[in-house]
This record gives sequence, structure tokens and C-alpha cells, in this order.
Amino acid sequence: WAVRRLTAPIRELAAAAERLGRDVSTPPLPERGPREVAQAAAAFNTMQDRIRRFVEDRTAMLAAIGHDLRTPITRMRLRAEFVEDEALRAKMLTDLAEMEAMVAATLAFARDDAASEKAVPLDLAALLRTVADEANDVAGGEVVTLTGPSHLTLRARPVALKRAIGNLVGNAVAYAGSCRILLGEPENGTIRIAIEDDGPGIPEDELERVFQPFHRVERSRSRETGGAGLGLPIARTILRGHGGDVTLANRRGGGLTASVTLPA
Repeated sequence: WAVRRLTAPIRELAAAAERLGRDVSTPPLPERGPREVAQAAAAFNTMQDRIRRFVEDRTAMLAAIGHDLRTPITRMRLRAEFVEDEALRAKMLTDLAEMEAMVAATLAFARDDAASEKAVPLDLAALLRTVADEANDVAGGEVVTLTGPSHLTLRARPVALKRAIGNLVGNAVAYAGSCRILLGEPENGTIRIAIEDDGPGIPEDELERVFQPFHRVERSRSRETGGAGLGLPIARTILRGHGGDVTLANRRGGGLTASVTLPA
């Protein structure tokens, strides 16, 4: 009993460190117990507060830069309209449209992060059904199917998690035309989601590189086919912020699998 009583604050510190890995806005650790333990808790709370401020400052700066870029882009678009050479004008407008799409994607991510969304209990199965239904509505047919338990509760940030899964599903539909979402039962404290498609896949040396911001395997630089190159990096950032991750792997029969892990 005495050992458990003495080690309880240490277990609380370990649990707080685990929570911090999932949510920087988690409540601070109570600063109680023996003097050494209370000092460790105070140092932990100070570190958490500094990390939170750093993330908030970085996000605010990103949002400000993205917002300020919109004004010169708009001016450049207006000036491009006066270029007499049609071919040159078309190229300039295409480049500006791509820049605008990148800025919009960056601002959307910054807004989600800056909102400091709180983690709450949610039904992951219901969230995946919503993502699938919305994708099917946009496509005008059943291009996304969902297999798995009808209900599965976990603690997460709903808007951010929906954005991450939606990015992965949208990426699969854009390149393969359809995909399957497979939700597994929790196992060893981990929930696994597989998003499978029958598309062309990705070269093995690109499987990790595609998670770099603005990196795209598709070389045509077309916004319709290549996107802005932020969907996968945003998805990974959000999932890692939940204590999970996402990886890509080519399927043996052709296509690609995005494997998502989340703490149960």
C-alpha cells in the first residue's frame, strides 16, 4: 500500500505525458505529493504551456502569412488579365490559380488547428459513415464503401479527425475512382482503419516522400489531378496529433492501402 501511494504521482505524470502526446490542450497536472514529485509536475506543466504557446504562435503566423498572400495574388490575377499574349496569360493565370489553391489549403489547415478543438468521445464508425456518404454524394454514386463495426467509441477531435480521413478518402477516389474503408475492432489498445483502392499505386521510393508538404507524385502540375500537395501531410499531422499515424503501402493485386492507427 505504501509503495502504491508513493508511486501514484509518478503514474499520474506518465499518464499526463501520454495525454500530452495526443492533445497539447490537456488540463495541467496537479502539483501535489512529495516535494520532488511536485517539482517534477510543475516542470511538466511549464513545458506543456511552452509547447502549447509555440504551437499556437506557429499556427497564427502560418494563418497570417497565408492571409497576407491573398492580396498580392489577387492583384497579380487582375494584372495578368491585361497581358495581350493569350498563351502567356493562360500560363500566368494557371500558376496563380495553383498558388491560390495552396494558400486556401494552408489557411484551412491553420483554421482547424487554431480553433483549439477539444477532444471528446465520438463514434468513429458514424464519422466514417459520414465521410463515405459525403464522398458518394459528391461522386453521384457509391464509390466509397465501409466495412466494420456499427459503433466504435474513442476520444478525438471530431472536425480534425474527419478532415484527416476525408483527405485520405478523397485522395483514393481522385486517383482510383473508388475505395473501401475497413474499420477493425480495437486490438492491444489500437484501432486500425484501412483505406484500400484499386488505382495505379505509388512508386516504392515515393511512399514516404508524399507526406512532405507540396510534394506530388503526379507530375502534370494539374490542380484537378495533382491537388495542392497538402492533403496527405495534413492527414498525417492530424493523426499524429491524436497519438496515431498513417502509412501507405502498395497492394499485391494492384492499388494502394492507407493504414491509419489510432489509440483506442
